Formats: sequence, structure tokens, C-alpha cells
Amino acid sequence: MDRWIAATHGYELRRAPAPVAVDLGYGAAPWTAVELLTRLRATAPPTRVVGVEIEPARVAAAQPYAREGLAFRHGGFEIPLPRRPHLIRAANVLRQYDEAQVAGVWERLCARLAPADPASGSRGGLLVEGTCDEIGRRHVWVALGPEGPRTVTFATRLGSLERPSDLAERLPKALIHRNVPGEPVHAFLRDFDRSWAAAAPYASYGARQRWIRAVRDLAADWPVTDGPARWRQGEVTVSWGALAPRA
Repeated sequence: MDRWIAATHGYELRRAPAPVAVDLGYGAAPWTAVELLTRLRATAPPTRVVGVEIEPARVAAAQPYAREGLAFRHGGFEIPLPRRPHLIRAANVLRQYDEAQVAGVWERLCARLAPADPASGSRGGLLVEGTCDEIGRRHVWVALGPEGPRTVTFATRLGSLERPSDLAERLPKALIHRNVPGEPVHAFLRDFDRSWAAAAPYASYGARQRWIRAVRDLAADWPVTDGPARWRQGEVTVSWGALAPRA
């Protein structure tokens, strides 16, 4: 997720005079906030990261790791910062919530993002919300701007993948209960599995080449928004509108 954020949102962070990123719900240990700072500073050196946690004990435990550019604060979806952040990352935060609550949380978080500026071409801040497995081998996230959802990204360590639909168990809360016949995300994963099977001959060149071929075929029928440079990383990004749950 951090790698994708740096590649796709790095331009917005670099153009901001004092960019702020939030690691929302970093958990029992602050390692994800530390890693996010390292990743973002490589692409946008002035970036500051603030880890936000709802449990005061976790905030207190993280304080020894605070440093220049990295701070920790007690809070939740209100995002207790004086300035609107240019990035909010929320990994594995909404999985314990009900699906009906997701839209309200998204709306609240998007309202805290740095606004878009059409005059300068800025699209504003970015909310990245999704779910991953325990060691980050499989991950699916939704990217949202101040205006709402934009894209869905599926990412995996290719050597661990048997078929693309293995990622279904890591769908974010907005989609995980929609992986049933008649819903777009179910059709997408079905078609992805078919493309993966058709690309089996490319497996002799490695899982990466098989994935690239499968995504290239998938893009003929689905609005894939990225290209081979991201596919090589074991990723594919699709427009939110194509996978959004039916009303």
C-alpha cells in the first residue's frame, strides 16, 4: 500500500508546501507509521506523518518512537489535527464495523482531506482504506478523494497466489459481503480467474509475467486505470464505479 501511495500520490505530496499524512489506527505498535514516514520521505522529503489511535495506552506506548516528522496523537475519525492532511491511510480499521457504517465513515474522513484546487490542477488529499493479511502478502484497498471513491486496487505477493480470487478474503468492508453472484465485484473476480487460467502458459516465465498477461486480457472488459509498470508490482487498479455495490 505504501509503495502504491508513493507512486500514485507522490506528486500531490511534493507540490504541497508542508504535506501531512495520517496513519489512522496504527495498532498496538507504531511500526506502520514509522514505515510510512520512511516511504513517503523518499518521494516527498517534507512530509510529516501523524499516527492516530483511539486507545490512549497505544498512543503513550508509541511516544518513544516519535521523532522529527513523526508524531502520535489520540483520536479517531475526527482526525485531531489543526490542518487538513494530504493523506489518510486506514489499513484494517473498518473490518470490525458493519457494512452500513462504511459510507458514513468515508464521508467523514474525506471531509477532513486537503481540498482540491482546480486552478492549480490539484485533486486534493487522498484516503486509502483497505484490508490486508497479517504479513501484507494480499491487500485490497479503495482510494478516495475529497469528492468520494475513485478506484479499487488489488495487490499481492505473486509467489503466494494460486488464483486472483484468493484476494476476495481481503476485500475491504464495503465490498467483502458483495462477493456474490449478481454483484460487480463477484463478476470481476470471476473474469480475473478466467484470464489467469488463460495465461497459464506464461507461468513458465514466472508468476509476474502470468499476472501481467492476465491483467492485460482483463483490461479488455474492465476499466483498468494503471499499466504494466504497476502490474509488474503485483497490482491492478480498477475504477470504483465498475465494482461499486449495487443499490
